[in-house]
Order: sequence, then C-alpha cells, then structure tokens
Amino acid sequence: MKFRYPDSESSRIKSFQGANPAVLIRFPLYNRHMLQISNDIAIPEEEIELNAIRSQGAGGQNVNKVASAIHLRFDIKASSLPDRIKVRLLAWPDHRISSRGVIIIKAQQHRHQERNRIDALERLKSLVQSVIEEPRKRIATRPSKTAKRKRLDEKTRRGQLKEMRKKVLD
Repeated sequence: MKFRYPDSESSRIKSFQGANPAVLIRFPLYNRHMLQISNDIAIPEEEIELNAIRSQGAGGQNVNKVASAIHLRFDIKASSLPDRIKVRLLAWPDHRISSRGVIIIKAQQHRHQERNRIDALERLKSLVQSVIEEPRKRIATRPSKTAKRKRLDEKTRRGQLKEMRKKVLD
C-alpha cells in the first residue's frame, strides 16, 4: 500500500508504509499486510494507493492546515483479485468505479487521518464484498388459481366500492 502524505517542511511528498491491525491483517507466510475481504480473498497492501489530502468544507483553521482526508485508488484490472470478481466489479454500476477500471474512494468524514484511512479501506472492502456473492437466477413462476381468484375478487370488491361513491341519478 502506498501511503503518501505532504511533508510539513517542504512541498515534496514522502512515502509511508503503515498498517492498522484493525483493517489490514499481517500474513507471515507472505510477509506482508493484506486487506482481508473474505476467507479466501485478500488484497495485498501494495495494490492499494492511499493519498492524504486536505478535506473540503467547514472545519475552521484545522481544515486549512491538516491533510486529514484520504484519497484511495485501487486498479481493478491490475489487481490480484480472481477474474470472476474483476469482471463483476468492472460491470458494477457504481459511480466510484471509473471508466478505466479504477476504484476511487474519498474519505473525509472524520477529523483524524487514521480514522479516514480505516473508513476508506472498509468502504473498499464492502464494495468488493458486494460483488463476491453471485445473485440467484430468478425462476419464473405462474400465479396459482387461488391467487388469480383472490386478485379478481379484490378487483370486483374495489369496483363495487367505487360504484357506491357515484352520485345517484334519478
């Protein structure tokens, strides 16, 4: 995971390898941190790019001085996700997925950078989890005779009720 934040001494951007144990899980076998999506799917931290930026909106002096918002970028096509999940993610109708196949998430809800980073990673995790489970195929069924009869009886009853509301003409 590339985590970049502006250096306070200069305008240059420093790189920081950081991981929160609450979100990223250390896999000793691979000797790296990964974002655990499900039991068999994890995203290595190297595939996720996090940039610290200044938040927008109200917040007083703090918002103008501190880069507390997080801009997360995740390239679906270049990722190590299984092909079936890549295809479903690319076809998923979500405004956070660009036409180039990059997931862009901006987290700026919290005042602290670490909380925004956790929020961005959790949102990425939930987005990928939403496409993992394949939707069930709908089996076309026909209404039963009883259901048809009930529907027609209800229509008749409603029609009679509306008929009674009419003005009486002599």
